[in-house]
Amino acid sequence: MKALDRLAAFAVALGVFAADRWSKWMVLTHLSPDTVKPVIPGFFNLVHSENPGIAFGIFADDSGRWHTPVLVTFSIVAVAILAAMLWKIDKLDRYSALGLSLIFGGAMGNLYDRVRVGSVTDFLDFYLRSYHWYVFNVADSAVCVGAGLLLLSIFFARPALP
Repeated sequence: MKALDRLAAFAVALGVFAADRWSKWMVLTHLSPDTVKPVIPGFFNLVHSENPGIAFGIFADDSGRWHTPVLVTFSIVAVAILAAMLWKIDKLDRYSALGLSLIFGGAMGNLYDRVRVGSVTDFLDFYLRSYHWYVFNVADSAVCVGAGLLLLSIFFARPALP
């Protein structure tokens, strides 16, 4: 059963990676940089934005030479840790395994961009009036949903019987 669980977990991660790559390819081939295409006026746009920083635009304005290599190194370490955790899937509950799979796939998607071009393509722009949430992508969404599943698993874990 372990091998099947591992296969399923890595298939979910691969699916997230594929969806992220496809969606970013669509943006890169159909939207020029800094384009804003309203989808739901007053709430949601598709945009083409390149984020050289990390989540929520942190470090986006820092153009130091250390920036990209440090972020790539950190991402590689995180992906390796996630892979090791998924390899021991038999010790995880279903929600933790799914959460880690989503985070792994999302981390791989953004790592691919960062290694390839030094920045991550973002395109989902939600806003209300003048307040815009940070622009994000499919990989970021998977990481957030995965983190939410991990939190739910922690909060609703059943104590082990003695």
